[in-house]
Amino acid sequence: MELFQAKDHYILQQDERALWCSRRDGSLHLRPATDLLLAWNPICLGLVEGVIGKIQLHSDLPWWLILIRQKALVGKLPGDHEVCKVTKIAVLSLSEMEPQDLELELCKKHHFGINKPEKIIPSPDDSKFLLKTFTHIKSNVSAPNKKKVKESKEKEKLERRLLEELLKMFMDSESFYYSLTYDLTNSVQRQSAGEKDPCPLWQKVDDRFFWNKYMIQDLTEIGTPDVDFWIIPIIQGFVQIEELVVNYNESSDDEKSSPETPPQESTCVDDIHPRFLVALISRRSRHRAGMRYKRRGVDKNGNVANYVETEQLIHVHNHTLSFIQTRGSVPVFWSQVGYRYNPRPRLDRSEKDTVAYFCAHFEEQLKIYKKQVIINLVDQAGREKIIGDAYLKQVLLFNNSHLTYVSFDFHEHCRGMKFENVQTLTDAIYDIILDMKWCWVDQAGVICKQEGIFRVNCMDCLDRTNVVQAAIARVVMEQQLKKLGVMPPEQPLPVKCNRIYQIMWANNGDSISRQYAGTAALKGDFTRTGERKLAGVMKDGVNSANRYYLNRFKDAYRQAVIDLMQGIPVTEDLYSIFTKEKEHEALHKENQRSHQELISQLLQSYMKLLLPDNEKFHGGWALIDCDPSLIDATHRDVDVLLLLSNSAYYVAYYDDEVDKVNQYQRLSLEDLEKIEIGPEPTLFGKAKFSCMRLHYRYKEASGYFHTLRAAMRNPEEDGKDTLQCIAEMLQITKQAMGLDVPIIEKKLESVSTGWFFGAPGGLLEKDDSTCGRCLWPDG
Repeated sequence: MELFQAKDHYILQQDERALWCSRRDGSLHLRPATDLLLAWNPICLGLVEGVIGKIQLHSDLPWWLILIRQKALVGKLPGDHEVCKVTKIAVLSLSEMEPQDLELELCKKHHFGINKPEKIIPSPDDSKFLLKTFTHIKSNVSAPNKKKVKESKEKEKLERRLLEELLKMFMDSESFYYSLTYDLTNSVQRQSAGEKDPCPLWQKVDDRFFWNKYMIQDLTEIGTPDVDFWIIPIIQGFVQIEELVVNYNESSDDEKSSPETPPQESTCVDDIHPRFLVALISRRSRHRAGMRYKRRGVDKNGNVANYVETEQLIHVHNHTLSFIQTRGSVPVFWSQVGYRYNPRPRLDRSEKDTVAYFCAHFEEQLKIYKKQVIINLVDQAGREKIIGDAYLKQVLLFNNSHLTYVSFDFHEHCRGMKFENVQTLTDAIYDIILDMKWCWVDQAGVICKQEGIFRVNCMDCLDRTNVVQAAIARVVMEQQLKKLGVMPPEQPLPVKCNRIYQIMWANNGDSISRQYAGTAALKGDFTRTGERKLAGVMKDGVNSANRYYLNRFKDAYRQAVIDLMQGIPVTEDLYSIFTKEKEHEALHKENQRSHQELISQLLQSYMKLLLPDNEKFHGGWALIDCDPSLIDATHRDVDVLLLLSNSAYYVAYYDDEVDKVNQYQRLSLEDLEKIEIGPEPTLFGKAKFSCMRLHYRYKEASGYFHTLRAAMRNPEEDGKDTLQCIAEMLQITKQAMGLDVPIIEKKLESVSTGWFFGAPGGLLEKDDSTCGRCLWPDG
C-alpha cells in the first residue's frame, strides 16, 4: 500500500481504500481513495505493508504511527495461508513538518526514475507561522524559561531513547509475526471450535496473544466492516515452517548447517519417500509481558510472566494434527532483587496472601484447557528450592482433580551434560502423554481433540523448559506420524528429519529467550554452555555490580516500551533512570580502564599464595570453566584463574559472591597429555564459543580434563585466538622441560566425565586474610 504525507495527515491508500491519520491529534479515519484530491500537496513517501498501530512514548509528547516497512515470508500453513515476519518498521511522528527519511521502497507509479521522495512544499501561511514561532521562541528564552527548555530537551532525549528501544524490539529480535488469512493467535483446536463464526479474523483472535490490540484500538472501535481490511493482528513469539522427507536411506553424516539455515532438501521431486509439513508456533501472552528481572511470578489478575503457548503442527495430505503446551512463571508472588548477577529469588507475599491469585491463574487455565499437567523443573535444593516449595504448597491447597503435579529436578538428573536423561521424564509420563491425545482434523472435520496440556516451567521458563517441551513434543510427533503411516512402527525419526526438528526447537528457545532475557540469549542448557554477563571476568565487586546495573537500565527502557504498547502506565521514574544511566556509563568506562590492572593484581596475589618458592611464574589468565560436571550444576560457568609455572599449572576456582578463590588444583605439566581447541560441545545448533580442553593424567590414569573458555567482553568474538595463545604457552613451557604436548583443533565432544577434585589441589578456608589458607595442600 502507498503512504502519502500531506499538510495535516499521513494517508495510507490501497485500491479504493484509504486510511487518514491526523498529524494534529493522531486520530484515524476511513475515507474513500478519491479524497486524496482534497489533501494539501500529498507526497508519496513509498510503500508499506500494513499498520501496527499508534504509540505515545510520553504524555507530553506527540503520538507515533507504527507501520510495517518490510516483511519476510516464513512459509505457508495448511490451506495455503502465508505467514510473515515483521523485519523492519517505519515510525512516523505525527507532528514533524518535513518528511522523514523512512527508507521505504518507492512505488513505481509516483517515483518513476526518482531515488528519493521530494520534499513537501509548505503553504505561504505555514511559512509565516513557522517564522513567527521561531522568532517567538528565540525572544522568550530568558532566564525563567531556561528551565522549561531544559525539561523539554530531557523529554526529547528520553523519547529518543525509548524510540530506539522500540525499533530494536521490532527489528533486532524479529519476533513479531502475522498472517492476513490465518489466525496465528488460536490453535487448530480452538479454530475448529469456532470455524462457523462469520466474524472477520481480528474479531476471532485470542485476546491473550493479540499484541497490538491496544495500539490499534482506534480502528477496532470504528465498528464498520470497512475497517476490517486495516486491522492486522500481530503476535510476538516464534514461527518456523519446514517440509520434511522421511528417508531412511540418507547418509547419517553431519552436514554443515546453522540454526538459521537448516539443511535444504533436494530440489528434485521425491515421490518415493513420504513428506510432511511441520510448523512450530509460539504465542507470547501480552498480559504481564516484560523482561526477566522486571516481570516474575503472578499478578493480581492471575496472569504470569513469560507465558507462552507453543503449538506443534503436523500436516500430511489432508490431515492436520496439532499439539500444544504452555510455559509460564511459577504463579506465586516472587522476585529477584538487586544488581548482582543472578540475584537470589525471594517470596514477596505469604502463602495465605497468594492463594486467591494462584487460584485465579489455574481456574482460567482449566477453563481454557480443561486439564493441566504441571512439569516443574526447578531445583529441589539450593537457591531455587524456596520457589519450588511454595509452588507445591499452593498446588496442594488448590486441591483440584484436573491438576496433576510432576516435579523433575532437571539439573540433578542431567548433571554433566547427560541430556539423554530427559527421557527418564518422558518415559515416566508416557501414559499421560498418550491419554492427553492431540487435535486431529481433516476436510470432514474434527477427528480427535487434545484433552489437557502440559504446563512446563523452570525459573525463567527458558532453557530447561524448552529442552523438556521439545522432548515431549517429539514423543507426540512420532506417535502421530506412525498413526498416519508416515513412519514405520518400530523406527525412530530419520537422521535428517531429526536434525531439522531439533534446530526448529533450538530456534524457538532462542527466540523466546531474547524476548524475555534480552539479546544475550542462550540456546538451552545443553545447546549452549551459557554466557555469564558478569562473572565471566575477574574483577572486584564494584565493577561486577556496575556492569550488571547497566544491563538492568536497558531492561527498564524495554519494559517501559512493552508497557506503553499494552496501554499500561509506566510506574518507574524513567527520568531518574536516564540520569543514573549516564552516571553509571561514565563509571563503567572508568572501571574498564582499570580492568587489566585489577586482573593483574588478582593474579599476582594468588601467584604468591599458590606457587611454592621453587617454581617460577610464567603467566596467568582469567578464564571460565564451562565443564558442566561441576559440583554446583545450577551455575554452569565458573570463574577460574589459570596460573602457569615452569613445571605445573594451577586451576583456581573463584567465588564471585565472596570475591575469593575457595578451591584449586595443581597439575604437573608432565601429566598434561594433550590440548584440544574447538567449538563448545552442543546438543544441536551452532556453537557460540570456542573452548580449550586440557587432558591430564591422575595417578597414572587418563580421562581427566578441564574445559575452559576465554572471558570475552565483546560478544562478537568467540575467544579462539586467546585460547590458542594460552595453549602455545603451555606447549612451550612443557617443551622447555624436554617434553611435548600436542595441540589439536577439533569439535569438542559432549562427555560426562570432568575434573576430579581428588586430584592434587586444595580447599581455601575463609579467614581475615584476602586469600585464605590451604586446608589440605598438595602433598
